[in-house]
Amino acid sequence: MSTDADVLEKRRFRRELRHELEAIRGRWPWLIALGVVLVVAGTLAISIPMVASLTTALAIGVLLIMGGAAQLVGAFWTRDWSGFFLVLLMGVLYAVLGVLFLNRPLDAMAAITLLLACGLLVGGAFRTIASAWYRFPQWGWVFVGGLLELALGLMIWVGWPASSLFIIGLFVGIDMIWSGWTWVMLGLRMKDLDARHKAHHPTTPPAAAPPAAT
Repeated sequence: MSTDADVLEKRRFRRELRHELEAIRGRWPWLIALGVVLVVAGTLAISIPMVASLTTALAIGVLLIMGGAAQLVGAFWTRDWSGFFLVLLMGVLYAVLGVLFLNRPLDAMAAITLLLACGLLVGGAFRTIASAWYRFPQWGWVFVGGLLELALGLMIWVGWPASSLFIIGLFVGIDMIWSGWTWVMLGLRMKDLDARHKAHHPTTPPAAAPPAAT
């Protein structure tokens, strides 16, 4: 019974995936263009990481202010709710943090970098210990990845706060380049599928037969 259910689930997933691919098959030029833009932007972010880090901190500040405003509006819309003061407090906290990010962007960059280092250290330690303890299939790759996270977190921690001037921009640039290449590869794959579809389903109507001679 479970095997039949798994087969049906796989078939349903394949149908949905085929439908999604058909929906974007003809839009492959836009996918490639988006990927190229992201790769170029990521390259610029890596080239000038301090500007990218500063821009990221300012963008986070703006988003925090917008989130705080939304929380405050939502709190007053639901002021009869028992969680009114909690939502109100969260909105005020978001707004204050956003203002601090905009007024002290360098300090915000340092705080984000420190949080990033702590996250890498904790995540790397967890992955390393868990993979060495359970030894699941292919655990060695997870173990090596955890060691790399630990090493990167230690490097950022040792270089902090000077590392805050470029680490955020570097990470954002790498992520944008990776995402950009993903979109480019997807666009090229969609281009290939579109060409195959047109080859098997030509859109030009067949030539009309000549009229019969009278």
